[in-house]
Amino acid sequence: EQIVRPTGIPDPEVEVRLTENQLEDLIKEIKARAERGERSLVLTTTKRLAEEVADYLSERGIRAKYLHSDLNAIERAKVIKELREGKIDAIVGVNLLREGLDLPEVSLVAILEADKEGFLRSYRSLIQIIGRAARHVNGKAILYADRITPSMKKAIEETERRRKIQLEYNKRHGITPKPIKKRVVSLLSVEGLDLERKLPGVDIEKFRSEEEVLKEISKLEKEMWEAANNWEFEKAAKLRDRINELKKLVGLV
Repeated sequence: EQIVRPTGIPDPEVEVRLTENQLEDLIKEIKARAERGERSLVLTTTKRLAEEVADYLSERGIRAKYLHSDLNAIERAKVIKELREGKIDAIVGVNLLREGLDLPEVSLVAILEADKEGFLRSYRSLIQIIGRAARHVNGKAILYADRITPSMKKAIEETERRRKIQLEYNKRHGITPKPIKKRVVSLLSVEGLDLERKLPGVDIEKFRSEEEVLKEISKLEKEMWEAANNWEFEKAAKLRDRINELKKLVGLV
């Protein structure tokens, strides 16, 4: 188990806050980070809510944009580039994990409806979402919820366990966490093209649990073998790629 990072950056602090006045609280947190030149990610559970939250933040003076599957790959890449360059301060999205985001400028991950049971708020998803703030020395994850679900409890405990080990290791070896510097690339670069490859049409919102994802994988595997048996190799290859993306969502690859 690799817990300690070469940069010395520990897993983020995790805090649970009540949903009452959560957007006002969120605005305060995003503004504080923007003043320090840091960025924020906000996670919702639906595309519509992502758009509404982004619009509300914009109305309140936050430079924010939404990011979800209705945008094409180039549009998504443009939004991500704007965040990294500091042209916007926050991105609001549903399942930002699927974007393959590696954003060292992000110090805050805010999870709305953290206690809404389902695939998007499962233990594995929460761990991965919280980890989006583990690229910044001031990383913090705020979970807005009115109760602690078993998935939340497990994710918080695991993050705190890892953070404790990392901080103790740093202290023992005199390590000061170093900020990660990563070049912002052109949309026309190879990274822009890679992004398109990483974003197949997997509509995460239609899955309510990991079990449903596994059922979809099983169904697609049957279709893939049928296509292969019928010499429809292009169709089989597309199905295989979709299966692999779904497997990534549930940690099978």
